[in-house]
Amino acid sequence: MKSKIFLQLIIFCFVSFADVALCAEKISQQEAESWTYQKGKDLLDTFALQDISVKYAKLDEMFLNDIDLDYIGKFVIGKYWRQMTKEQQERYMPLFKRYSLSLYKGFPLNFDFDINFKVASVKTEKNYTDINTLITLDGEVSDAQKQNSFLVSFRVHKVDGRIKIIDLKLGESSLILSYRGRFYEMIKELDDEIEWFLEDLETVTASAEKQNQMNLGEQNL
Repeated sequence: MKSKIFLQLIIFCFVSFADVALCAEKISQQEAESWTYQKGKDLLDTFALQDISVKYAKLDEMFLNDIDLDYIGKFVIGKYWRQMTKEQQERYMPLFKRYSLSLYKGFPLNFDFDINFKVASVKTEKNYTDINTLITLDGEVSDAQKQNSFLVSFRVHKVDGRIKIIDLKLGESSLILSYRGRFYEMIKELDDEIEWFLEDLETVTASAEKQNQMNLGEQNL
């Protein structure tokens, strides 16, 4: 139950990095908390929208603005990034962003329960900050409702003055590591042929985009 709700809540938030040079800027605890409460409010307000086309447009905008997809995309492909030609890298990055945007639309984004959250803790390291949030279902956050609550950790960094998400965790489960494992498995099944992988990723992405368009049309009827 918690795992399913977790995926519904955060799958849109992204979808990983290798030897990426970091230019991260320091994030204060106050800034991290303020950012979390504002983005959380924006997200819940967007979930509440009834017009699915408007909802998707706003979620896409949040996805692209608040998640460091360039950073994440290189992590997902890991060691294979260095094996790509420049032309393959230039094809992969926009394809990865399309793939990422297509994923969350396959999950239900309407909830028949209240969602509340609060910042539980903020821990800043050299190149990133972990923001632990307590998410509570069907009521205010309180000790009596801990059984309906779970912790979600956002790992963020700040580049060019903007805070962006680079990972999400539920317990010990890292979303970006799970996607990295998926990509590695795809490449291994294709005998490490990057060109074949890009072709398969295009096929998977195009199929998901087509299905999303069909679903959107049905919901607008």
